[in-house]
Amino acid sequence: MIQTEQSTTSSLLECAKKSVLFTANRPPIVMERGEGMYMWDTDGNRYLDFVGGWAVASLGHSPSALQKALTSQAATLVHASPGYYNRPMIEFAELLTSVSGMDKAFFASSGAEANESAIKLARKHGTVNLNGAYEIITLTNSFHGRSLATMSATGKTVWKDLFSPKVDGFKHVPINDLDACFAAVTNQTCAIMIELVQGEGGVHSVDESYLYGIRKICDMYGIMLIFDEIQTGLGRTGKLFACEHYGIQPDVMTLGKGIGAGFPLSAMLAKSKFDLFEPGDQGGTYTGAPLAMAVGYAVLTELLERNLAANAKTQGNYLISKLKELTSELSISHIRGKGLLLAFDTPAGTATELAAICQREGLLINSLNSSTIRLVPPLIVSQQDIDTMLGILRKAFKQLSTC
Repeated sequence: MIQTEQSTTSSLLECAKKSVLFTANRPPIVMERGEGMYMWDTDGNRYLDFVGGWAVASLGHSPSALQKALTSQAATLVHASPGYYNRPMIEFAELLTSVSGMDKAFFASSGAEANESAIKLARKHGTVNLNGAYEIITLTNSFHGRSLATMSATGKTVWKDLFSPKVDGFKHVPINDLDACFAAVTNQTCAIMIELVQGEGGVHSVDESYLYGIRKICDMYGIMLIFDEIQTGLGRTGKLFACEHYGIQPDVMTLGKGIGAGFPLSAMLAKSKFDLFEPGDQGGTYTGAPLAMAVGYAVLTELLERNLAANAKTQGNYLISKLKELTSELSISHIRGKGLLLAFDTPAGTATELAAICQREGLLINSLNSSTIRLVPPLIVSQQDIDTMLGILRKAFKQLSTC
């Protein structure tokens, strides 16, 4: 066994190669600590973080609100079992439903679990109210998680045959194509599930008229409308929830990532008419655990008190304007997104190399594919942070082998 405090980065990486199951191509660095907008590796290198743990570090790294909530609740009650109410669960559910306009909350640990809960609730709705309807319409290029059911719901082409046979009952239609969605509806349709901004799919937003049409279809046929706001919720897009940009509410909403600011936490919110589960239909050992609930309450309170959704809007607009200025000197195109969920395109085949160069220069950005960069910094980001990021980005572009 290695002693972490005395270990070199090379020995840690050797240990990782030996004992950590391979699931991702990770760079040869080991992150050790974080504070605010920055992380440091075991060699002492500092990184300005515009990945934000994949939109998770909403309050930045190691925020004091999270530390205080964990310390206080850990000294009070860590776990009570899902068979009992606990005070933080009730307090967090009340706050979350009050600010979202939803009525009921179910808590889990990951976005995939929240979406799996929504899928189960949709099929329960189909069983109870729609003569056994079970099909769910989702969008091509969408991403809903990595459980077997949520991978089946996901519209990524590369996943089509992965882990077959998939869970049956999902239809995929193109984003912003209302005719295609309407054509996919049958008497077996129980729900339509969409991301308002496809984060993993390249940061593409739904159109307002399209979403209005989807809402009308669901109302017309009694179909459940699910908004997957795992990535877009809790201030990320410049509103507390992305659906506020459209003035349209779902029947069910899923939340994750930024809801715990780094602590594993997710939620499924539903309108009262869809409070359909019977005992045993849904649950989990860690659902609604006091420690997670205290964290969620503290994070949401901090987001509201500091009005970080407004900061996401302000800083996102500033970042977009600066990226547009850079198009005159750098090969950047198709700048898009809302708030601090942004992306831009680079010349074909360069995005991965660009992200690697930025990392070496002390900046973390996310290459979604070979020609798309996604920017999802913590919601506490400042104009100065953005200026620093843009300076490193400009420097990195000059080092690209193909530009």
